[in-house]
Amino acid sequence: MSDAPKINLLGLTRSEMESFFVDLGAKAFHGRNVLKWIHKNGISDFDAMTDVPQRLRNLLREKARVAPPRVVLTQPASDGTTKWVLELEDGQHIETVYIPEDNRSTICVSSQVGCALDCSFCSTAQQGFNRNLVAAEIVGQVWHPPTNVVMMGMGEPLANLDNVVPAMELMQEDLAYMISKARVTISTSGIVPALRRLREVSDVSLAVSLHAPDNALRDQLVPINRKYPLEQLIPACKEFVQHDRRRKVTWEYVMLDGVNDSLAHAKALIRLLQGVPSKVNLIPFNPFPGTDYQTSPADRVETFRQRPAGNWSARFTIEVAGGCSGSRSCRSPTNDRIWTALDRHCCGRRAVLSLPEPGAARWWPGQRCDGSAGFAHVPTEPGRHLH
Repeated sequence: MSDAPKINLLGLTRSEMESFFVDLGAKAFHGRNVLKWIHKNGISDFDAMTDVPQRLRNLLREKARVAPPRVVLTQPASDGTTKWVLELEDGQHIETVYIPEDNRSTICVSSQVGCALDCSFCSTAQQGFNRNLVAAEIVGQVWHPPTNVVMMGMGEPLANLDNVVPAMELMQEDLAYMISKARVTISTSGIVPALRRLREVSDVSLAVSLHAPDNALRDQLVPINRKYPLEQLIPACKEFVQHDRRRKVTWEYVMLDGVNDSLAHAKALIRLLQGVPSKVNLIPFNPFPGTDYQTSPADRVETFRQRPAGNWSARFTIEVAGGCSGSRSCRSPTNDRIWTALDRHCCGRRAVLSLPEPGAARWWPGQRCDGSAGFAHVPTEPGRHLH
């Protein structure tokens, strides 16, 4: 028997799976069949793949495996949200959040262990950067098929494109999850060259961690802005959606008390985004140990939403935060280091402003990465066979 490590089939795209099976001396269609068994049926046991010849199943046991990350901690919330800590094979930990709603379910997926971008309001940044996730570790978080996927967990997805792109390809694959391009969202702090590369190789929805309407403030909050300032980022984002009039850029904007939440900031934000099909998520800051930031008062958020420009409409709903966000009681004291991972700018109830055309606007309740309106079914694990 070969001493070569077994390949994890969970992260292989259709073309990679077909090539793997051809290299085994089998037919390409056997690879497609196994792809369906793994992703459509949630099967990891080769012996259960009944339309695969026995000889090939024996060979697969020798050469391959299906190995998602292992769940080590599960934290459900009263509104149906579930947060998992997953352990990787090298002992590192990541977090995944399941967000149920009446008519859809969303999984918030990590792309790295930690993050190197050092955003000042983000607790993940305080942990530093350990490594990129491989495609199997990313897809393994989605093995319980959702209707939506947001790459808004730990890490900067555009700093790990070589693994994120094939993982998103599998999410959209007809033989796997069949999630439409509009329902797979990648979130970035603004690595402009990688954003342009993404536009060439993948067609998904785009969210940008903006958090400030000018370079001086964004340099402080999102240091990558010093390398790729707004003069580069905004045009690149506009180019990303310009081929489809139905597409919008989602701008994430964490509300920080006395920092970026004034009426002047709101007016500057609308000027900055003029001409860009946009949706703006205003996100209450979720404090973490050691931070000096506080979330903006509700009345200031209300003012920010209602009066940045005289032609904004005022049709909106304010939601009360729920789920796991903001509460240290969600954590076990012995797991504080692990639980800090998603207490970041993508968590907290958010209000959404749609700007389909300059001068036109409409508010409606949004959905944070860490809570939901309730759902009848809550899975106990992110994957179907994670033990």
